[in-house]
Amino acid sequence: MFSAFRRWRRQRAADRMQVAPAQWARIEQSLPFLDFLPAEERPRLRRLALEFLADKQVHGAEGVDVTDDMLLSIALQACLPILHIGLDAYADWVGIVVYPGDFVIPRSVVDEDGIVHEYDDEVLGEAWENGPVLLSWFDGEAQPVGINVVIHEFAHKLDMGNGEVDGYPALPADMPATDWAAAFQPAFDDFCRRVDGGEDTLLDPYGAEHPAEFFAVMSEAFFETPGRLKSEYPAVYTQLSRFYQQDPAAHETLPQ
Repeated sequence: MFSAFRRWRRQRAADRMQVAPAQWARIEQSLPFLDFLPAEERPRLRRLALEFLADKQVHGAEGVDVTDDMLLSIALQACLPILHIGLDAYADWVGIVVYPGDFVIPRSVVDEDGIVHEYDDEVLGEAWENGPVLLSWFDGEAQPVGINVVIHEFAHKLDMGNGEVDGYPALPADMPATDWAAAFQPAFDDFCRRVDGGEDTLLDPYGAEHPAEFFAVMSEAFFETPGRLKSEYPAVYTQLSRFYQQDPAAHETLPQ
């Protein structure tokens, strides 16, 4: 009952939002990977983005002024992975905090001797279980090359859907977990071997940090450089295509 009411409320709020076609076009032009989305699905993504904004609270940190363009950009990127999964996949939290560039999170770890070590961790984003998503924001050419912070962190949110943050999101009933593992585990092992060997990989080496980071990095690649991912790890691409119910590589024009 509550979830049905929440969906009704966000749909009503989205109905009241007005975005000019020129503004949509301006934002989408800054996200060229949206060109891999079939044209007939663009209105669906826009509508989902509005419902997303009706459902979430976005705040700026450290002096960030969150503009309408920023809101739409974040919403479009966050909703691309759930275009066919549905907004309820993000239902257990409401907050998004936007920082000006990378930011520092204080950490503490306990070693095997019980000694607590505290340090500052410089990050581009972070997703908290049952909590907010923290995002860095870069203007123009300051954006890090080959990294999509929004898709990365929202992939983590999907990974949290079944409790563990382990690179194994909650799969639909028609996707056997054995098929997912058979694709992802060998690919992760191979990627770690290549990164540890000093290879200059085409995909972000941060994916070698942990299976959860591998899933998030491969999700970035699936939407931003799908042909590259399909070439490097075709079985992973196939599983992500089934999970996200999209095939961006089919609409990508690769350089000759």
